[in-house]
Amino acid sequence: MVKIPDSPPVLPLSIPNVSECPAPVKSVPQGYLLPDLVGHCQFPLSYNPHGDAVAAASDKWLDNGCPELTPKKRAALYGLRAGELTAFCYTSCDANRLRVISDFMNYLFHLDNVSDGMMTRETDVLSDVVMNALWFPHEYRPAKGQPAEEISAGKLARDYWLRCIEEAGPGMQARFKENLQLFFEAVHVQATHREVGEIPDLESYIDVRRDESGCKPVIDLIEYALGIDLPDVVVEHPIIKALVQSCNDLVTWSNDIFSYNVEQARGDTHNMVIILEANYGMELQAAMDYVGEMCRLTIENFIENKKRVPSFGCTQIDRDVAGYIQGLQDWIVGSLHWSFMSHRYFGTEGGEVKKHRYVKLLPKRESAAAGAIVKAQDA
Repeated sequence: MVKIPDSPPVLPLSIPNVSECPAPVKSVPQGYLLPDLVGHCQFPLSYNPHGDAVAAASDKWLDNGCPELTPKKRAALYGLRAGELTAFCYTSCDANRLRVISDFMNYLFHLDNVSDGMMTRETDVLSDVVMNALWFPHEYRPAKGQPAEEISAGKLARDYWLRCIEEAGPGMQARFKENLQLFFEAVHVQATHREVGEIPDLESYIDVRRDESGCKPVIDLIEYALGIDLPDVVVEHPIIKALVQSCNDLVTWSNDIFSYNVEQARGDTHNMVIILEANYGMELQAAMDYVGEMCRLTIENFIENKKRVPSFGCTQIDRDVAGYIQGLQDWIVGSLHWSFMSHRYFGTEGGEVKKHRYVKLLPKRESAAAGAIVKAQDA
């Protein structure tokens, strides 16, 4: 078995010791070349035949459920194309299950958007409201400190979760709730870093990012999509866990590559490429290439571990495991192609960027530039 290390894999480009890092380079590049992630991934791309109709309905569901959205954020919702991502990643389920998953996918991106910029107290309130809906799906039970009237984030969570638990197995439900709680705990850590202006080291970042990406609960939904409920002996098997982690890592780390431009422009530091630049003295292209190599090795690890999946002694369980692993593979390839289709990272230029892989660096927003000056003065 190819073991997935907890720390970054050993690569031709080694990470220097923080204490030995040179002073930050003052010159700013005009752009950078994306690693060829699509070229590294040779898995076949599929699309659920119900995808387009479900995606349109799901967009309207979130739109109607969020009256507080500004016109700009409402437009971004439709440019996100979260329903299309769902169709690329859950390719064989029926329209009803695809709709539940698509609603959660839209909702998860919504949570990511509203939590960006939040301080720790605000993230805790959001977490409490959402998890309240999952633990008490049939009625709103406000705990101490929660609003008397349920906010839209709670109402939306209750709506999709009630539909999900009609057919989801008990094991999948438990894992989903546990992993969504881990997501909020990681968002809290990110908010803490934001409050104190701290950029974590790479290993600490990876540990948090694996939960904060939100990939774990959407991986749980593979079981729901297939109508299965994997037993613990499967879920806890080292090779299955390694395959799940490879899927999570590839989706998460490639997202840091794709989202780098918009995040650096707004002064966000919660990004692996930015951490390599800020804490390890890497030039932008070298940092991009490093993370790209991590993605390539992660795909290789997935391929090798897939060959080593054992039989679990039951034809039906083995069939379910095969479908689950196919779902992980669909997530890897589907997320890569979708990232150029969505307007979230490259606007309307995704097709050209996918073809040529060159990205022109966006200028930093005034607020981000001012923040950088303050941090430099405080250093």
